[in-house]
Amino acid sequence: MDLKLSSEEVISHIRQLHQKGQPLNKKKVKRDYPDLMKSALYYYPSWEHALKEADVNL
Repeated sequence: MDLKLSSEEVISHIRQLHQKGQPLNKKKVKRDYPDLMKSALYYYPSWEHALKEADVNL
């Protein structure tokens, strides 16, 4: 599997999007940031786990 982001980059990117006020629901992120979603689901069991790791609550 060719991943573009490390686990640290996934968390950093999630935090950046959250700080900018971007929606972080799974459907929108999968559409707008497919590499982020792909990498997040590789490192974490679910998108929700990745958000929790980034200390982001929806």
